[in-house]
Amino acid sequence: MKVKMLSRNPDNYVRETKLDLQRVPRNYDPTLHPFEVPREYVRALNATKLERVFAKPFLASLDGHRDGVNCLAKHPKSLGTVLSGACDGEVRIWNLTKRNCIRTIQAHEGFVRGICTRFCGSSFFTVGDDKTVKQWKMEGPGIGEEEEPLHTILGKTVYTGIDHHWKEGIFATCGQQVDIWDEQKTSPICSMTWGYDSISSVKFNPIETFLLGSCASDRNIVLYDMRQATPLKKVILDMRTNTICWNPMEAFIFTAANEDYNLYTFDMRALDTPVMVHMDHVSAVLDVDYSPTGKEFVSASFDKSIRIFPVDKSRSREVYHTKRMQHVICVKWTSDSKYIMCGSDEMNIRLWKANASEKLGVLTSREKAAKDYNEKLKEKFRYHPHIKRIARHRHLPKPIYSQIQEQRVMKEARRRKEVNRLKHSKPGSVPMVSEKKKHVVAVVK
Repeated sequence: MKVKMLSRNPDNYVRETKLDLQRVPRNYDPTLHPFEVPREYVRALNATKLERVFAKPFLASLDGHRDGVNCLAKHPKSLGTVLSGACDGEVRIWNLTKRNCIRTIQAHEGFVRGICTRFCGSSFFTVGDDKTVKQWKMEGPGIGEEEEPLHTILGKTVYTGIDHHWKEGIFATCGQQVDIWDEQKTSPICSMTWGYDSISSVKFNPIETFLLGSCASDRNIVLYDMRQATPLKKVILDMRTNTICWNPMEAFIFTAANEDYNLYTFDMRALDTPVMVHMDHVSAVLDVDYSPTGKEFVSASFDKSIRIFPVDKSRSREVYHTKRMQHVICVKWTSDSKYIMCGSDEMNIRLWKANASEKLGVLTSREKAAKDYNEKLKEKFRYHPHIKRIARHRHLPKPIYSQIQEQRVMKEARRRKEVNRLKHSKPGSVPMVSEKKKHVVAVVK
């Protein structure tokens, strides 16, 4: 005789404490839940709507500068410390936690063109219109001491940018040429140039630290190898590139901010075609900075807005703007990947959330579980037309919206003209050029 006995594990139905919710057993047999997909669709729709309702990205405005903010720099060791340089030669150090200025330095006469911190965070460097490179202590002067730089280097020409090596006591400046400096010397270790136009930006690669890239006013982007003290490659675009930024996770990938309203992500091993063309701005792109995860970057534009782009998408996922924000000159993504800072013409530094609807502060375990569940639902139903429309919709200022409509008409006219030319030409006489290759003029090695 066989006897079947019921065997249950108390962990499945007994509460650990009296405050816990009662555990409800559930049978996952799909035949017992015929309306599961419609129910999940409604939940995904509600989650998408609530995400847009709670999308309030603006956090704070740091005011105190008396001229436009021209450059920003992050502290490598402290998340709450930010440095900014203005067009009147003033440098300020900010505490983001308290949202106030902790130190002010009159560093240069004229514009502060560039600012960067030492890899250990003990000091920082500035360059300006007065043809000087200055090194400053990160800590303020003691009682009775005057605010003076640790070192001052007087150059022959104006320096337009500076960047520090990620691991060694070496920094690079740019102007008429790219100069590599040792912190202990007053003359450059080596100077590199390719062409005769002024160079506006120079950046060290964070992974392959001997590589650096620069962009010049003659529309080229040049890559250098510090070990050989020579330029490696040069790519020439249709219009001038304002700055570049290296991907912190993929050594060979960098993104260039261009005057033709686009951003171009390149793989330095194949410069003849950009990996992706990012097209949403309606005016010149002035600055770009990567998220520490390497999956997204933020761009600042002359059209008074900043946009967040996924690396593998041509369209932005987010656009931030305010009524009082003017031309955005510089932008930085904080090292914890949660916040974005931008400096603009009207003398303010603004702090934004990287995810507009993210709840700040400590989340309970139930809140985390609900958030993860909603994210999975939105990902599952993201291609449904109604949900896709709600998730993508953004309110834009009237000038930006009008320019987008105008550019759309112009793009359609160009496309129609190309189709007609191809249709009425001899087969093979009109070459077909992809959208990615249109903007690259030449690659020189």
